Order: sequence, then C-alpha cells, then structure tokens
Amino acid sequence: MVPKIRRGSRTHGVLAYLFGPGKRDEHTDPHLVGSWDGFAPDPGRDTSSRPDPKATLARLAAVLDLRVKQAGSSAPAQHVWHCSVRTDPHDRRLNDAEWDTVARRLVQAVGLAPEGDPDGCRWVAVRHAEDHIHIVATMVRGDLRRPRMNYDFKKAQAECRRIEGEMGLRRLNPGDGTAAKKPTSAERFKAERTGRAETPRETLREAVRQALAGAADEAEFFARLRDKGVRITTREAPSGDTTGYSVALPGDRNRDGTPVWFPGSALAPDLSLPKIRLRLTGSSPGHHPVPPQDGPARPPWSPPARERRIATGAAERAALVLDRGGDGAAGQLVGMGELLDAVAQTSPTATRAELATAARAFERATRSHTRAEHADMRALRSAARGIVRAGGALGRGEDGGATAMLLSTLILAAIAAARWHSARGHAQQAAAAGQTAQHLRAAYRQAANAPLRTLRSQGRALPEAQRRGLEATIRAVLPETSSDLGDERKHDALAATLAQAERAGHDPQALLRQAIDMRELDTADDVNDVLVWRLRRLADLPANPGGAPRSATTGTARSTATPRRTGVHGAPPAAPRALAPDSRDRPPRR
Repeated sequence: MVPKIRRGSRTHGVLAYLFGPGKRDEHTDPHLVGSWDGFAPDPGRDTSSRPDPKATLARLAAVLDLRVKQAGSSAPAQHVWHCSVRTDPHDRRLNDAEWDTVARRLVQAVGLAPEGDPDGCRWVAVRHAEDHIHIVATMVRGDLRRPRMNYDFKKAQAECRRIEGEMGLRRLNPGDGTAAKKPTSAERFKAERTGRAETPRETLREAVRQALAGAADEAEFFARLRDKGVRITTREAPSGDTTGYSVALPGDRNRDGTPVWFPGSALAPDLSLPKIRLRLTGSSPGHHPVPPQDGPARPPWSPPARERRIATGAAERAALVLDRGGDGAAGQLVGMGELLDAVAQTSPTATRAELATAARAFERATRSHTRAEHADMRALRSAARGIVRAGGALGRGEDGGATAMLLSTLILAAIAAARWHSARGHAQQAAAAGQTAQHLRAAYRQAANAPLRTLRSQGRALPEAQRRGLEATIRAVLPETSSDLGDERKHDALAATLAQAERAGHDPQALLRQAIDMRELDTADDVNDVLVWRLRRLADLPANPGGAPRSATTGTARSTATPRRTGVHGAPPAAPRALAPDSRDRPPRR
C-alpha cells in the first residue's frame, strides 16, 4: 500500500479532476467512500430528484472550504492536503467499507482528524478505480487553528505498514527517505505518448551514474556526460564558481518548446554537485600499473580482461569488509555501485541487459543514513575507472572468462551487502541488494557457460590416476562440504583447474586451502564454480580455460597437455551510449 502526498490551494480543482473522466478516461464510477461526518454531498451518487453533479461538486467544495474561509488570512496558502493510496497489483480488491477504514486511519495518523476530536479537519475519500482512493482534506481545524502536520509522509507510511498486516495485504519495505525520486504520473504518461521505454528522469539518472563511475575529477565527469549526448547546463555563483548542474535529454521539451532540465539532486540525493565533489575529492581513483611481461611466450591479457581480474580482487575485499559488519563498510557499497555501472556499460551484448538491470537495482542499496567514508571506496572506484577506460569486453575468449570470474565474486558481494543492510534494518536496501544478486546470477550463467563447459571437458579428459588424486585432494580439504559438492563428475571443472595450477608449479592442496580461506562459501550457489574462479585468479591461470598457464616461479608460459591456447582478444574502447540528437538542441555557432 503506497501513499503519495501533495499539497495545493484549489479544493474545487482537485475535486473536479477526481470526479471527472481522468486524463485518459481511466476514472470509472467516481464516488465517496468516506468523509469527516459521513454525510458529505457525493457528486457521484447524487440521489436527488433532479441530480446535477456540477452543483453537488460545488457544494462539496464549499463545505470543505468553510473553515478555510472563516480563518481568513490566518489559513495556510496551500490549504489542500491530497493523499492518494494505492494497493499492490497482486493484492485483493478492497470494498468501499474497507477503503473508508483506510482513509479514517490515515487522517488520524497524520494528525488531520484525531480520533474523538470534534474539531478535526474536514476530509473526504474519493474512489474512482478498484485499486486506489484519494483523500482530500482542508488544513484548518474547527477551532480555526492549523493541524500539526509534521512528518505526515512518514506517519502515513508507518500506518500503511500496519494496515497491510491487519488486512492481509502485501507488506512493503519501509523507507528511510534516501530513495531516488520516482517519475511523476505526468512523466510516465509523456513517455508512453512519445514512445519512450522509460521516463527521461530514469534515463538521465542512469547516464549520470555511468558517467560518474570511476571518473577522476569533475571535468572528466562532465566530459563523459557530453559524450553520451546529454545536454548540460551549470549554475554559476557571482564569484564564477560552479554551484550546481542540470541535465536534459535531446528532444525532451515542454509545451513551450524549452528543454526539460533536471538538477542532479532531482535525479537522486547523491547526484547533486556537492555530493559528487565529495566523492571525487575523497576517493580519487588511482591508476593501475600494467604488470610487466616476464617472457615473450605469452602475450598479456587484453585490457578488458586485465581490468576485470583486478576488479575481482577489489570486489572480494569489499565483500570481506561487508562481512565484518562495521558501519565503515558503507563506502564499499558506493564503490560497488560504481563498479556495477562500469561493468554494465562495457559488457558484451549477451549480458548487457541483465547487468544494466543489476546496476539499477543496486543503486538503491548504495544510499542509507549510515555515512560512507569516501576514502574506503578508492579501490573499487579505481577498478571501475580501469574497466571504463579499457573499453568494451568481448563475450568470448579471455574477456568472456574474466567477466564470468568477476560476476561470480560480485554475486557474493551483493549477498554480503544484503546481509549488511538487513542487520541495520534497511529493508528497501536489503531487498535491492537481493534483487541485484538475482540479476547477476542470470548474467553469470550466460557468461560462464562456455568457459565452464570447456573446463568440464578438460576435467573428464584427465588421466584416471591424476583424476583420482585430485578428487582425494578436494575431499581432504573440504571434509565437511564435500557431500554437498555432488558426485565426482560435478568436480570436473575444479579438477581441471587444479591440474592446470599444478602444471604451473603450484601445490594443489595448499592453493585450494587458500581459496577456501579467502571467504565463507555458505552463500555460494555452486561451491565448485566459486572455487574454480578463485583458483584461476590466485594461480594467474587464464580465465579462458583454453589458455596456457604461467609458471608460478618465472611467470613464463609452460608447455602443457591442455589444448593449445587461443589468441588473446583485444577490444577497442566501447562507444558511449549516445542519446538521440535533436537538431534544435545544437548550440549556436559562434
């Protein structure tokens, strides 16, 4: 049950809309389901001998405004309190009597008409659809004083949570005031009318977050936005300093033909220019040195693959910090949000949609009232910067394997984020992190399918004696969880990885124990998969299992019995996601 509160100054105008046909003839059978005294005139159910809905509506507005007129200049300018209350689409349909109960409880909860108070404000509840009502009240009491309306939105939300439990409706997660503002109904209708899949507010929010991912400074942030085709205007102080910014989509104009601008703070609380500056100055990302090449036999990883391997380590450390549960982990959540934005905009086509959805879902998990120390997110911001600068990754070869390696770790990090938020009662953020993990799992299955299939084939091709020895190693190191790993055939990929690590000069048992000790495995969907990617990163094995491993001592490629390594694929930087241009938005020639 979702309450939405507005204030206005035209009682008759609000009522005329509620009892009218609606903007798209969506209002059906508008009528009152409740009022302050139970006897208010109802324009929708006028039973007089000569019904006149317009006259009845005028009488209703007059009786609601009676005390406002009596109060004169002491009445508030915005005297209309308007609250719509909507049930979830999967909830049962409430009848008129139940909606009357909902309305009375809400006006009592917010202080408009306390129970048993004969001087409470006048109000009516209008129903013109099956799933919601509108409560309209005038904010002058019978004693001509104003009601105490502090924190009315929070009080309405809390009462709705109680009503949901008592009426058997879907329980929504309580908010904490840190969520991004949702598109208005007018914005949604305009998007439908113009054929947009989403509102400009949502498109711009994603564009700004992606431009911020790993940006080194303010100039780079604005340059990235312009590269995406976003229009930008800045606000200047008399001193010449920039104090804020607004963005607009090309072609998105109001009825006067001027661009529709959104300040950063209107997109999300953490996207105002002061908040962005705090993040940029407090956590300026470093630059990764490219590891030196020790031998000519093996070319270096492609830039996208190399940066994804670096990001995997940063995500693993972030998950460990979140597992410890301290408030200082809040900075890791912001950094994880930037890392997800970076991965989403540079991912292959096959996983791009799921990763973009995951990044959008996690955006809610990056904000809470727990203060984030920006210095704590430096490693993750640096990893995000590296991924963006490396450009688009291919969906195959080393790039594809490194993407699967990173996603495997990000799933566990998202689960750790959900636990961290749950421990603090952040219900909406915890749910968002859980949704993120689900989308990451879907993207991971797509990215990991080919490399894991190759690894399983390599595991089945191992000599029987070597295979049994590796199985004994696995069960010796995992005595408690080995029964959960399934039959021996399910160890194929893990056995192949241990065999390649051994050929590279590593001790399989010691390496496997190190991989297990990195972090708990209880939250892993598939322990085998998690250990495979940890082992390949620890042993510096190619994420693409067809590649040749490097020696643990010299760093050079060694000949092995595995299939010949495929070439390492480099990829040019991904072109920015440009927005559709509008010739009218081009700046004038100088």
